[in-house]
Amino acid sequence: MNRNDNLNWSNAMELMQENLARAHMEMRLREAHDRRQAADMRRRQAKRAQRAAAGRELVLARAR
Repeated sequence: MNRNDNLNWSNAMELMQENLARAHMEMRLREAHDRRQAADMRRRQAKRAQRAAAGRELVLARAR
């Protein structure tokens, strides 16, 4: 292997490491985004359940 081949191999390894790091970062960002979406959905469902419970209580109070 001559010096030029060695540099090409080294550059290829460096690019591969950068691509792996980029892919890992993208995966972590996607996971964080998914966690935020899930938390938002749980929050919306909880609010919806609270409104439904309040509505049921109002109906019961009016029926008395």
